[in-house]
Amino acid sequence: MGDDFRVTFFFGPEEKTDPNVLLCVFNVKKRSWKGGVQVGVELTEVQLSKLREMGQLDELIEMIRAKAEPEDFTGYEERARDLFVQNVCWSKLDLAIEAGITQENQTIAAPVLMDELERQVLAGRGAIHGSILSELDL
Repeated sequence: MGDDFRVTFFFGPEEKTDPNVLLCVFNVKKRSWKGGVQVGVELTEVQLSKLREMGQLDELIEMIRAKAEPEDFTGYEERARDLFVQNVCWSKLDLAIEAGITQENQTIAAPVLMDELERQVLAGRGAIHGSILSELDL
């Protein structure tokens, strides 16, 4: 992505009007732009299911179960699932930026860049796990 862009997470994941589609929203600003834009990143539940498998989320959750106190585990699990979606959406946004993003509010639709995203999740599984564990302070 380079130093040309500053990306901050805004909110998500949350359901859109279709409960099978989750959305994360980011603020994106390129150094040469006068202002930033909001970029929504969509993923369907079917896509997420495949990405969770590829990203070994269940294995990560079992690691969290082993580290967390039993009474705290449910909260950690829910947060880990949200953080996984956020990480995957951020990866998809990075791919869109690399492909050339325009200075306008926009949504990266669920089917866009999925082959590339699957490859990125497979290759970056360790980094995603590390990010989630760090955020959970485990």
